[in-house]
Amino acid sequence: MKKDTILFDLDGTLINTNELIISSFLYTLHHYFPNQYKREDVIPFIGPPLIDSFKSVDSERYEEMVQMYRKHNTENHDTLVMEYEGVFETVEHLKAEGYQLAVVTTKMRPTVEQGLNLTKLNQFFDVVVTYNDVENVKPHPEPLYKALRQLGSSTERAIMVGDSQYDILAGKNAGVTTIGVGYSIKGRDFIQKQQPDFIIDKMPELIEVAKQLKEE
Repeated sequence: MKKDTILFDLDGTLINTNELIISSFLYTLHHYFPNQYKREDVIPFIGPPLIDSFKSVDSERYEEMVQMYRKHNTENHDTLVMEYEGVFETVEHLKAEGYQLAVVTTKMRPTVEQGLNLTKLNQFFDVVVTYNDVENVKPHPEPLYKALRQLGSSTERAIMVGDSQYDILAGKNAGVTTIGVGYSIKGRDFIQKQQPDFIIDKMPELIEVAKQLKEE
């Protein structure tokens, strides 16, 4: 069946939130554990749900740590979030070509909307599934299924694009074609180990891959 539906992860895929995330983790961790964490220590925290990351650090205070992180993240969002080259133009092109597009993320809805509005990508997505909208986040397939239902699409017609193991595994669990991005902070080797169906090194490459899958 032709692929005409594309589900996107947000952070590390559509928008570059690396510095914002790292800054928010370090701010929070330094408050609770002064001088114990460095930049490279928090990179593995990028991708999993916040609550899981902080629970692995402190099983008793993780909820208040999440709140501190979110406050810092929101207050510094517009200063530290950057665009990935070619993302806007690619998504604009795919929308014009008639693809059904959705964002599927483990972030809270207010921050998701903040990022989409800042980068002006909000105009291209009629469906956005966030942490607040599901009981089970990626890698569980529930968020992908929910997005597909809202779009009136199906797993046979869908592609999942993301930068983390959770995105690729969620896609596999849902039975959709997976595309990993090699430009995120964890690098191409990392995403290659997740064995997606395709890897792109720049977002504009998605246009050709999507066209190929649509014509099969």
